[in-house]
Amino acid sequence: MGEIRIRPYRSDDLESLTDLMDDLGYPTTVDQMKHRMEQMEAAPHCLTFVATIGEEVVGMVGIRQVYFYENDGCATQISALVTKKQYEGQGIGTALIRYAEEWALQHKSNVLFLTSGMKPERIRAHQFYKDRGFEITGYRFVKRLKPQ
Repeated sequence: MGEIRIRPYRSDDLESLTDLMDDLGYPTTVDQMKHRMEQMEAAPHCLTFVATIGEEVVGMVGIRQVYFYENDGCATQISALVTKKQYEGQGIGTALIRYAEEWALQHKSNVLFLTSGMKPERIRAHQFYKDRGFEITGYRFVKRLKPQ
């Protein structure tokens, strides 16, 4: 395996990102993903980074800064993290988390957090996060306002 490099998302990564959403369990089309990425790129506190080996996109992390009401400062949320299935277990997810941590510290975030579903297929991901120092600190409550 070659060297893992992490860089900002570029529009020519769109098809690779669309494929990664399928690996994450959220199949989508290139057109849908293009629309989502246009929205992300227009949001000043949302950033997308991709992991590459050579020229191949093998993973991604989406992050956003969240400001606190209850105290000074901000946190960085990992809103999406995925490694291409055939590359799982080769350090790509860990490299993406480290990159997010470094980015957060450089941008004065004192917390890095994420949410993950309760589905049985997420158990491995939960252990992955715990092994990298994340703690379970609460519940996530969701109320659907419109059918999807």
